[in-house]
Parts: sequence; structure tokens; C-alpha cells
Amino acid sequence: MVAAERRELEGILSRFGGASKLEWPGAKFARAAERNGDRWWMVASGPGPRLVEKALAEKRNVNGIINTGFCGALDPALQVGNIVVWGDAAVTSSAPFARGEIFSADRVAVTAVEKRELRSRTGAVAVDMEAAAVKSKAAEWGVPFMCIRAVSDTAAEDLPLDFNRFRNADGNFSRTRIALAAVARPFSVMPGLLELDRNCRRATRSLGDFLADCRF
Repeated sequence: MVAAERRELEGILSRFGGASKLEWPGAKFARAAERNGDRWWMVASGPGPRLVEKALAEKRNVNGIINTGFCGALDPALQVGNIVVWGDAAVTSSAPFARGEIFSADRVAVTAVEKRELRSRTGAVAVDMEAAAVKSKAAEWGVPFMCIRAVSDTAAEDLPLDFNRFRNADGNFSRTRIALAAVARPFSVMPGLLELDRNCRRATRSLGDFLADCRF
């Protein structure tokens, strides 16, 4: 299971329980857990395709790869916390979820205008930064791929900052620079960041609940 950031895996880890530290060169965070007789490796690669390539540079003996984490909605019907599934494998769950293509871009889709343009151009229901790179790795390894993500921002809303301005050459986001940008504009940016944080916490709980319940 591959996500961009540790916080995207926290809801899953809380539901799986008993995770142990996993040595995984190239990853920002890695844990191993067992559930229902299956062994899961959970890896946070960092944002964007270059960091996915770094984290998955060495082929591992796995039965499949699930890309997970947050996504921005392109379909106006999707709300924060909704689960979106993309891939050919069958998924059974008592929880509701939407199926549809998730478009990957090596940048954050910041504005509602940008999201509408992506929806019109690609027909995708959501946007992320890593799914296409993880899918490519799954094909290279010869294993099934599935993407299961939770919506963290809707199609109609702008993000409080252009986070693309705060990435380094590797693609990582600078938390320090983001914090300084928020401090510089406390009344216009800070409330939006706090709301986004609440949305992300809701999304990670949704992912944990969904993945703990579903069967493949």
C-alpha cells in the first residue's frame, strides 16, 4: 500500500493495529501489519512521481499494489470523505464508494477553475499526484493495481494556498515555508488551512474505515 504522506496512512494503521516498523530504503515512512491472515506493507513515498520511483526502485515480492491517500474531487457530486476507487480488481464493501478514473498530475490542483478544466479535459472524477506512477510500477512488477483514495477537497473549492510554490527540487513540500506563508496572511490563509486540516483528518478516518471493511 503506497501513499504520499504518513498522515494518509494513519486512519488505516489505527484500524489495522499492531503495526511494526519496516525498513524500506527510499521511503519517508514504512510499517508492516497483518490483518485477516494477510500481510500488509504500508509505505509513504512523498508527493509526486519522482518520489514514487525512488521509494519503489527495488522490486518487492508482493501480490498487488494499492495506491491510497487523499484526492481532490473533479466530479461535483463528490464530498469530503467520500471514497473513490479506480482499478480493475473487484472490491466488496458495505460502505459506499464511487468508481472512476483518478487523473494524476505532478502538481496540486489549487483552484476550482483548474479542477473544472481537468474534469472537462480528462473525464476523471478526481485528481491526485501519484496514482499513475504507482500504476506504472505495478505493471513493471507484473502485479495487480488498485487506487483507493478519499476526497480532501471538493471540485467547487479553492485551496487556501498555491502549494506548488512550496515544493523543492525533489518534489517534497516545505512545511516551514507553508507555515511562514500562513503567518504572513493569518486572516485570509490560516482559516483555510485549518479547514483543510479538518478535511484531511476526516479523509484519513474514511480511508481507515473503508480499507478495514473491504475485501479484494
